[in-house]
Order: sequence, then C-alpha cells, then structure tokens
Amino acid sequence: MAAAQRLELVVVRHGVTAWNLERRYQGQRDIPLLLPDAVPDMDRLRDHLADEAFDAVHCSDLTRCRQTLSHVLPGREGAVAFDARLRELDFGDYEGRTWEELKDDPRYRAWVDSAGRQAPPGGESAEDLWARLEAWLEGVLARATERGHRRVLAVSHGGAIRELRRRLEGTEFWEGTVGQAQGRHFVIEYKRGGWQCCASSAVPARVDER
Repeated sequence: MAAAQRLELVVVRHGVTAWNLERRYQGQRDIPLLLPDAVPDMDRLRDHLADEAFDAVHCSDLTRCRQTLSHVLPGREGAVAFDARLRELDFGDYEGRTWEELKDDPRYRAWVDSAGRQAPPGGESAEDLWARLEAWLEGVLARATERGHRRVLAVSHGGAIRELRRRLEGTEFWEGTVGQAQGRHFVIEYKRGGWQCCASSAVPARVDER
C-alpha cells in the first residue's frame, strides 16, 4: 500500500456522565457514562459515522470512552488501540470537585487565569497534556506513512480535543471546547517534508457546515 499523503483524523468526545451534569472535574477518574441520558447524543454520532470506514481506531482506556466507542462503532472493539495518552487532562487535587467548591481558592483562580500554562496541584499543565498527545499523534502519522492509512478515528475527552484544536487549528485555550459525543474532523496533509493540518470541521457536522 502506498504511503499516505493525506490523513483524515476524526477525534470525538465521550458521551455524558453524571459528573458532566454535576460540572465536576473528571480528569482521569474512571467515571462511566450516565445511561440512558448519554444515548441520544451517541445515537447522533453513531448515525454520522455509520457510513464511514476507518483504517485504524484509537480510544482512551477509560470506561466512558470505551462505552462510547462500543455504542457508536459496534463490533470494532477487538481491533482498537486503547491508549492512556488519549486520557483527559489530570486535574490533580481538583478532580471530583466543582467550580462552586473551588471558586474562593486563590490557587484555583490562579490556575484558571493561567489558561493552561499552570498545572493544578498534583495535576498536569497544558504542556504536559500536549506532550503525550503529540507523542500519540506522531505515532498515528508514522503509521499513516508506513501503512497507507487515510482515515483514523479516536475517542477521547473534552480537554484533549481542546488541546488538539489549539495546536492544530490555532484556537484560543478556552475556545476549543466540544460537547459530549461531538468532536472534530481534522485533515492533515504531508507537505514540504512534514505533516500540516489544513482543515478542520465539526463532528457531527453543523447545519452551516453541510
């Protein structure tokens, strides 16, 4: 198979959990989906992906992402690369807590105001998150070159997708948020000796993007 010169990378967020609705920082806690509440959004994503064929499928190893993958792409679980590098940002001491509980803590305010430059106590900074996402992405692109992969799906988390958008699209730190069971379709091309993101769109597509 010829080496790929263009890769379509679809990265989607897991469905809704109880902690999402309670607005708790989940981070790397292994919180399951809230069922049946998560089903309608995942149904829409499943329908969007129904006619798509992927050369490779990657997934965060946390339960909520595994459950989402099983719902939106049934039958592919055995051929999936489960990867801890696709996990959410580690929120450290803030995991399990809400803004209401933390809003008066000066350390929390400093972390929020830093737009990811600072790590929460016991957690990761945006640079730490990007270091593992970048290592994962480099592996995906290397396999695309070696094996001719042209379409890849990944199931991950909101903070991870936001960081990918920041690095690939150039969005501001707080502007790259996607909803539950939503994501981005990145088009990455090999040009001038390196891979470059040349386009990105919402998944599922918004009405104005169809």
